[in-house]
Amino acid sequence: MVDVQRQIFHPVHRWMAATLDGRVEATSAVFEAKFMLPWNFSEEAAAEKHMAQLQHNMWVTASRSAVLSIITGGGKMTISADPLYQHLLLTAERKFWRCVESGETPHLFGIEPPRPRLEAVRSVDMSGSNAWAEFANLYRVTRAAAIEHDRAKAELKALVPEDAREVSGHGVRAKRSKSGAISFEALEAGHAAL
Repeated sequence: MVDVQRQIFHPVHRWMAATLDGRVEATSAVFEAKFMLPWNFSEEAAAEKHMAQLQHNMWVTASRSAVLSIITGGGKMTISADPLYQHLLLTAERKFWRCVESGETPHLFGIEPPRPRLEAVRSVDMSGSNAWAEFANLYRVTRAAAIEHDRAKAELKALVPEDAREVSGHGVRAKRSKSGAISFEALEAGHAAL
């Protein structure tokens, strides 16, 4: 291991720097160590969470790969440099750095920034609104069904075995995502049983 806790600047873009956990001497790969709780660990989530930092550090050091080590979680992963990702990241960083230099407020790409919330200070009677009447009635007549629906989802989730990727029966299918979230779908009559 070399360059442990060393700050390195990009040779051309001097405003770009990286403080490395280290570099693997044999391959010049960027080394990054992170802590994740063992019950929250997944390789995909860890790689996605730290991808921007890894790609940035690879760009600054001109490395073609990075080694991500998850302490107490799951060993080491090798991540390859992604030139397109690095280009988009460099573009975003350059725009942000210009805002730092000019004092201009940075803006998100392609979307409006969130509007400041106004303090709620008045009460409004919506009795004269036909749209309010329609949706208020729909809310009242479907509320009990919505509560039962949420309860059924919670009970079904509790019945899904820990190691199951997919569960189905009685016209309902449950799928577990890579992150562990469970989603449900109603099956058509022809697909009710697998």
